[in-house]
Order: sequence, then C-alpha cells, then structure tokens
Amino acid sequence: MSSKDWIEKDYYAVLGVAKTAPADEIKKAYRKLARESHPDHNPGDATAEERFKAVSEAYAVLGDDAKRREYDEMRSLFGSGAFRRGARQPGQPGGVPFDMSDLFAQGATGGGRFAGGGISDLFSSIFSGGAGGGGAPGPARGRDIETEVALDFDDAVRGVTLPLSLRAPGVCDTCHGNGAKPGTQPRPCPVCHGAGVTTRNQGAFSFSEPCRNCQGVGTVVDEKCPECQGTGGVTKTRTLNVRFPAGVADGQRIRLAGRGEPGERGGPAGDLFVHVKVRPDELFGRTGDDLTLTVPITFAEAVLGTDLRVPTLDGAVTLRVPPGTPSGRILRARGKGVTRRDGQAGDLLVTLDVVVPAGVSDEARKALETFAEQSPPAGREHLDARVRRFG
Repeated sequence: MSSKDWIEKDYYAVLGVAKTAPADEIKKAYRKLARESHPDHNPGDATAEERFKAVSEAYAVLGDDAKRREYDEMRSLFGSGAFRRGARQPGQPGGVPFDMSDLFAQGATGGGRFAGGGISDLFSSIFSGGAGGGGAPGPARGRDIETEVALDFDDAVRGVTLPLSLRAPGVCDTCHGNGAKPGTQPRPCPVCHGAGVTTRNQGAFSFSEPCRNCQGVGTVVDEKCPECQGTGGVTKTRTLNVRFPAGVADGQRIRLAGRGEPGERGGPAGDLFVHVKVRPDELFGRTGDDLTLTVPITFAEAVLGTDLRVPTLDGAVTLRVPPGTPSGRILRARGKGVTRRDGQAGDLLVTLDVVVPAGVSDEARKALETFAEQSPPAGREHLDARVRRFG
C-alpha cells in the first residue's frame, strides 16, 4: 500500500472503530468483519470480496503498533481535508484547487508541482528530521564500539580500575581530526556556506537536505591528510583507564561516552561499551546484591545445634545453627553481601548441607540404632496409609 492510501483512506472507519480504540478492540472488529466478508462464505460476491480486501488492508496497518503510529501521524498532517482532490487551500482568496495527483507526482514526466521529488522527498523531510535523521548539520558522529573485559569475582564486588588496551579507530594524530594536510585548514563549503544543508523550494513547501558538495559537514578539504586520507581518523592501539564500580554484575554493560570511534573530519566521537564478564569464585556465588555460600554440617550438628564460623568477603562471621535444623535451611548474615552505590549492602546467604557419611564404625552404628529406637517417628503415617491401600 502507498503513502497516498494512508492519507486518502480512513482505516478506522473501515473497521468501524474509534481512533482511540485499543489493540484488542481493533483485532476483535477485524475478525468479525473478515468472517462476514470472507470469499469462502460469499462465493461469487464481488462486493464482499472487495470488502474483505479493504478490511485486511486496514488491519495490516492498525494491527501493527509501529505502522499505526506512522499512519496516525500522517493523517494528522494531511488527513484534515486540506488535501482532498479539488479542495481549496485555506487562506487563499477564491481558493486554489489542490489536486492529490500533484502531491504524489513522481519524476520529471509526472507534470505535477512536485515533479522530480514527489512524496518521498516530502515524507523523508517530515519524518526523518532531515538528512540522516540527526537534525543538526555538521560532521557525522562516529560509530559506537564494543569490547569485553573479564573481572575477578572480588574485583567486581569491590570495584576496580583497570587499563584497557583497544585497537580501534581513533583521532588522527597528524591532522588532529580535521582531515586536512598539515599546514592547511578545511574551508567553508562554497555551496552551503558552512551550513551543511541546502534548501530548495517546491511550490508551497521548502525542503532541507544535506549538502551534496560537503556531505553535510559544512567544510571541504582541498589537500587531504596523507595519514588518514581526509577522514580524520586512523586505526591505532590506545589504552584507557576504565573504572568498574563496586557491585558490577556479570553481563552488565558500561558506557564510556565519547570514547568510541571518532567522527569523520572532527565530528563527535561515538561511545565505547564495555561488556563485563565476571569469573566465578571458588567459594561465593551471587544473586543480585546478596552473596551465597554453601556450608556442610554433620548430622550431629544439625540435631544438637552449633555455632558455625563462616568466611565473608573481608573476614568471618559466627552464625547460630539451632537444634533440629534440616538440610537446605538458609541462614542470613545481614550486611555481609555486595555494597551498592548508595552505601547499602546485601546479605550473605548461607545454605546448610547436612552431610550423611557413607560408612560408620561399629560403635557409631550401635549409638545410631539406640538413637533410632528412642527417636520419635518421622511422620510418614499419611504415606503409610496410602501404601497399605494400594499394597
């Protein structure tokens, strides 16, 4: 479907919904109308077939969030009636007919007021904000670059500053980024006079586009730098000191503004994004700002209880294991986890793992048998009843 269709056709009216209708209401209306007008239900009915095509076309636009937004924007600009075929422009004495064919004329043979540019020039200026979508003219911004750094667990938790060596595009040291041969300077573009854009009039509209003579930079280089060939940048090895804040997590991405690829001929540099990979620790794990630790205890310690001394990142802490503690219970040491930027810290979560020995001595076996005789049952009565029922 063309841009002309979007302006001339009211897809909301086709589906019978309001312009503010939510997505589910639009979908429901489409399904209902599609069933009613489907060619399989109306064999030989040309009107129903056209209706089905119109409904499908409307839903293809309104059922897609991005297309619906573009459609609404275009209709708000051109769908008020000012561009109906033969409509008269407001504010003009007597009215001047405005023919839609003039607006959509393409090529020099189109004979319309916008011949040679047509609707593509019009909408590219409206919706992209001019050349490249960047708005302001001037040297193009450099591209963003990415790299990856592996940190030790302790460094990630406490924070660290590390030198980072990159072989990537950087500012040319010979011309300092302006692209001109040493001893010369870029001069203002004679076509756009340094503005970076040129403006042309087409009937009632004026259009701005990047200057083709200087590619939107605003300056031209007569003698190019022999090192960078006029681009202002070269590939080289550079070293940056990167600060990784305390608590940086595995998979996190750190942005260093302006440390990416330099812009062409002195344009602003892009950004550098550093992807963090954290090496696992032999003792600690991590969940958000909490550290995790699994500690084995004996059966006797679980039954009788004990005071357990466990390590932390910067020392040790004593935790009380109450009598009758089951395997898998988690004890919490508050404030012994990862310190956040606001100064608050997570916790250390200690999971107790009751170790069952594979073999015991005769004395220990006898003691366990005596213990078993004197211990209360495990509470399997409801399971035993089920077994007897089906056993």
